[in-house]
Amino acid sequence: MTIVEDARLGGIDLGPYAEFDASTWTAYPLLFRLLDDAAVAGVLWDRFLSGSQRAVIADGLRVGLEQARSGTALLAGLRELGKLVPGFQRREYGGWVRLEEGLVADAGGVAHAPVQVDRSSMHVTRGVLEGFGFGGGGGNGSAAVRGAQCVGGMGGRFLQFDVMGAGEARRVAVAAGGVAWQELRSRYAALVRYLTRAGAAPQTITVPAALLITGVGTLAGRLSGQRQYWAGEAHMPAFGAAEHFASARARAVELLEQTALERVELEPVPFSIAHRPADEPNALQASLMEHLPGLVAERGAGITVITDGTGSGKSVAGLEAARINSQRCGASGVVWLMPTTATADAAWQMLDRYVRAHQPERAPVTLVHSATWLNAAYSGSPAVTGAAPTSAGSAGPGGDGNTVLPSGDGPGGGLDSRRGGRAVTAPQGFLAGHDVALLAQFAAATVDQAQMAALPVQWSALRLLALSGKTVVVDEAHALTPFSQLQLLRLLDWLGALRTPVVLLSATMPASTSSALVTAYLSGAARAAGRRPPAVTQEEDFAPSYPGWLFADAETGTAHRMQPAARARHVLAGSRPVRIAMRGVINQPLGSVDRVVGEGERLAAVAGAISQVIHDGGCAAVSCATVAVAQDTYRYLQRTWPGRREELVLLHARFPGFVREERTGFLRRVLGPAGVRPGRLVVVTTSLLDTSLDVDVDVMVSDLASMARLLQRAGRLARFHLAWKSAGHRRPSWWRQDHVPQLTVLQPLGQSGATAVPREWGTAEPGFVLHATAALLEARGSDLYLDLPGGVQELVEQVHGDHSAFSEQTTALRRLLAGHLQRTTAHEHLSAVHLIPPAARISSLADLHRQYLTAADAVTRLGTLPRRLLPCYFTLGGQLALDRAGRQPLPDQTHLQPGHILRILAHTVPVPTAWVARRSLQHRPPASWQQDPLLADLVLLPAAAGDPGHAERFGRHVLRMDDELGLVHHQTR
Repeated sequence: MTIVEDARLGGIDLGPYAEFDASTWTAYPLLFRLLDDAAVAGVLWDRFLSGSQRAVIADGLRVGLEQARSGTALLAGLRELGKLVPGFQRREYGGWVRLEEGLVADAGGVAHAPVQVDRSSMHVTRGVLEGFGFGGGGGNGSAAVRGAQCVGGMGGRFLQFDVMGAGEARRVAVAAGGVAWQELRSRYAALVRYLTRAGAAPQTITVPAALLITGVGTLAGRLSGQRQYWAGEAHMPAFGAAEHFASARARAVELLEQTALERVELEPVPFSIAHRPADEPNALQASLMEHLPGLVAERGAGITVITDGTGSGKSVAGLEAARINSQRCGASGVVWLMPTTATADAAWQMLDRYVRAHQPERAPVTLVHSATWLNAAYSGSPAVTGAAPTSAGSAGPGGDGNTVLPSGDGPGGGLDSRRGGRAVTAPQGFLAGHDVALLAQFAAATVDQAQMAALPVQWSALRLLALSGKTVVVDEAHALTPFSQLQLLRLLDWLGALRTPVVLLSATMPASTSSALVTAYLSGAARAAGRRPPAVTQEEDFAPSYPGWLFADAETGTAHRMQPAARARHVLAGSRPVRIAMRGVINQPLGSVDRVVGEGERLAAVAGAISQVIHDGGCAAVSCATVAVAQDTYRYLQRTWPGRREELVLLHARFPGFVREERTGFLRRVLGPAGVRPGRLVVVTTSLLDTSLDVDVDVMVSDLASMARLLQRAGRLARFHLAWKSAGHRRPSWWRQDHVPQLTVLQPLGQSGATAVPREWGTAEPGFVLHATAALLEARGSDLYLDLPGGVQELVEQVHGDHSAFSEQTTALRRLLAGHLQRTTAHEHLSAVHLIPPAARISSLADLHRQYLTAADAVTRLGTLPRRLLPCYFTLGGQLALDRAGRQPLPDQTHLQPGHILRILAHTVPVPTAWVARRSLQHRPPASWQQDPLLADLVLLPAAAGDPGHAERFGRHVLRMDDELGLVHHQTR
């Protein structure tokens, strides 16, 4: 029979099944599933892929765009061809008895052999592709083998194609049934090719193209495999292949509209509308908006680096760069990457507000990190705490611990149905799933989510597909450890190979770091194009002048910088003074709350530095080195606090999640640019306010930290000074026009009077960097006056630069530096162990998954695989509850509702695994939770509801949940 006859009703056997419902004996024909996958892939090409992604695939296949579309649909359509083998069809008796006698008779002795569908599809597809004329030869890089690996990889992992072993044609024929099975597979594949019009037979498939094709096929399978998509068609089989394919294409269009995967173009709006409350661009933003469009239009995608002081508008510049990339080089949307969940939440609010300002009909903005369920504004589920939403004025930190973020129409506020309201950007249905949320056209995420695309985890091709179609903005690009930065470098290599526009934002990035990040991107782009990567002759080659911007195009690697005159204007317009004063202190725990604190102690220095705020009003922040130090500081200030309880706020990472979320939101509101500023407020915290939280304080105190971190904290001092000059006076009464805000740095001293970093501070920052920072401030007389942002880069380079002369001035610093470099090398080695190879070093696609690593096991930064501790309380009836009042009983049932799970997780606290390693029976969660992956590993911290001082022992670690202080930890000897 001819291919045309096969495409008609009754023209080909529809007996083999793809899905079988044993309860109703309903089978869905395998041919229809193949055509569904191909149809959805074609519509994804038309409506989901960006122009840059299509170009990468077309160039990688060396065919035109139309044939590249057809080839992608063909490979996606062959994704489940491996089900047309006796071993799979025999799995369901009801499906097996429907097969034609010829197939049953030709099954041979392999009908009961176990079948791995992905591997089976890969093996049978290779021969099919060679028959179509795809480049053969049997090597890993041949088009037929690579195309077959794409098909096998659509199941989540790329498999090794053993050309001379299990993948050898004769062995495949034995395992896949006799001549009748082989002939029917060939006819099925030929139908898919005919209906997708995939006439061209590529002779090569590059690795970047293969990755994107695999991602498209994976997504197509996810969408068409949903039961609600195919179940109705299973009851209406009275169609031939051609009719079904026509229907499948129409249904695929509807499917993409329902899932909101279809890309949209944001309508142009004035700058003041898109970036409210800014009225017009500053000099840096204006320079970028004037010159970047021409560079991108002429040279294509590239990497942009924007460095500027904190609070100076880098986010606006990043959004404008993403807009230009969308208009000029085929990108579509933006993914905003942040170092922490708290900063990702803030970025999501900013991105959501930006998208809604353009008033699209529908444009979901997703939030992707490990604790999105804590963000009530995003999930639309304030029920996680068991409390009703409060009004904007009452959600203060001094309540009963059950308050939540307010609803409303502000950024991330409640849902409404108006055009441009939150409902327009709220992800629903498919995109609400955590594992696919990164596919949204607009997304905010932690950088870990993107880094996993450079690790051998399942669905890594889908992650690269999600990232590569958009502009990838890496905010706070400096704030990564050597372990994590190596992963970012590898990710940038891949993004360069995929021609993905990238924007790096930072307020304190050394020139060497900027140069390394840009070089990684350009190297990936150059090698993918068969060119020699750029050679960096000096570290400033790809570093923008600070403040300023740099653009390096992927095509030539040429650097283009902000014009000096525009940079000078920007520095002059945004200059604001800050003092950094270092004071030597003796670090000693408070111990008993009534202990007399000596004059030279750290606690006394904290109280002295903020005394003006305590007595005369204003807003201050005290940044502490650890949670325990923050708790001690809060207790000490509490005993002499003259004001209301809610005017002194403690914020750190070891509060239950919903408490931390509520307090962070409260501070964003009252200390933000438009907040109702309190008459007096002191925030005692750790590092949660350091990066990308748009808050302003009048006074700041900090334990000794790295120079980069101190400068980030100084950026929160009088952050809105320039904006508020024209908006009225919002400072305390003691603030004068010529007042210079001060950051007081507390230098821990040892018995010799030299810097002595307490052992209890741990390894949050390298000891060398802390000592180098202290030495630099001492060299400046312990009292440093600087203009922000102009004086930032020099200080950053002196401590964090690769070739800092200052870092080698003393023997002690040289010794510390040697240890620091040794640890850095060790961490980089650990990081490199799991990294996937660069795109240019891939021979077989299986190289991407040589190691078996799950997303749960993937490490994107050292020391961040904590356990979750769940504080709970025995009520008078002996039952456990989530709160002391017993209003929220601990859910204990076999089938927990999503609301129950969210409520439980919202009460958990992350702790180091070592703290709870020696747990007892009373610390185990209910047996009914063992089937839920989110709850099975929780550790209970039970206590009597009426005993606030109760502590639980886990070996040497003693833990207690304090209603005011959060989790209190002690370690016995």
